[in-house]
Amino acid sequence: MLAVDIGGTKLAAALVEPDGRVTAQDRASTPNTPGMDGEELWRALEALLAKVAAGDPPLAGVGVGCGGPMTWPAAEVSPLNIPAWRGFPLRERLRARYPGLPVRIHNDAVCVAIGEHWLGAGRGHDNVLGMVVSTGVGGGLMLGGRLVNGASGNAGHIGHVIVEPGGPPCGCGGRGCLEAVARGPGLVAWAREQGWRPGGADATGVELTEDARRGDPVAGAAMRRAGRALGIAIASATHLCDLEVAAIGGGLSQAGRLLFDPLEEAFGEHARMEFARRLRIVPAELGQTAGLVGAAAMVYAQDRYWSAG
Repeated sequence: MLAVDIGGTKLAAALVEPDGRVTAQDRASTPNTPGMDGEELWRALEALLAKVAAGDPPLAGVGVGCGGPMTWPAAEVSPLNIPAWRGFPLRERLRARYPGLPVRIHNDAVCVAIGEHWLGAGRGHDNVLGMVVSTGVGGGLMLGGRLVNGASGNAGHIGHVIVEPGGPPCGCGGRGCLEAVARGPGLVAWAREQGWRPGGADATGVELTEDARRGDPVAGAAMRRAGRALGIAIASATHLCDLEVAAIGGGLSQAGRLLFDPLEEAFGEHARMEFARRLRIVPAELGQTAGLVGAAAMVYAQDRYWSAG
């Protein structure tokens, strides 16, 4: 089957087997420049899909993870980090391109959570929070062994839990959201304000992490800021949902102990109920393929991960 992952910085597509094995994949940078036309992005996605599915292999369906928010299950998408798409009819376009095949689209972070629950760090557990910490911060919830969609399909948006009242502005229009504090570009901006001087004008979270590893005090403080914000949000989530595992993936999670040490410290301070303290917080296991594997699971394991038409 054809699996797709659409984010603010990259597009990825793959062929995925029923056991979750990724047999072919490719990726491209998301054309995400100011003022860009949404059709240009669609054409870039079409080109990637044609490349991955060259030769017209038999497909069981199309599964897609895309940045949100979106209408669900119609998947008219308006990703906060992709301004060119506002109400873009992604499911309709893909159905027209692949007539007769099931086309299933969910939030990209939800697909990561599905992948980790199906075959990754949450496998064998019924109550799991999967998270992505990267250009944005998102998540998905498995409760009772099944994906929780919520009233509009947008359950799991942990990136918009408030961790710093009155804090930095968020793309959602609020202030002090976890995403505003802990996402890579937000951390870079905060570190610059505190005096961090990276090598170039287009510094990324990767460069910030590398400087933190080298002992730069401001870069290290930025990682602690992100980790503590994540710990607070996860403590709130497990008090609400009584979780067993929180699996954290995305580019910033590659910082390892620089992120996880302050995360676990803050979690310990705020998770005071005994049942909440049993939560295991672990790195995601599937790496860069988690979203693709999760997108495929919406077709292959639809009894657990897809409840719409």
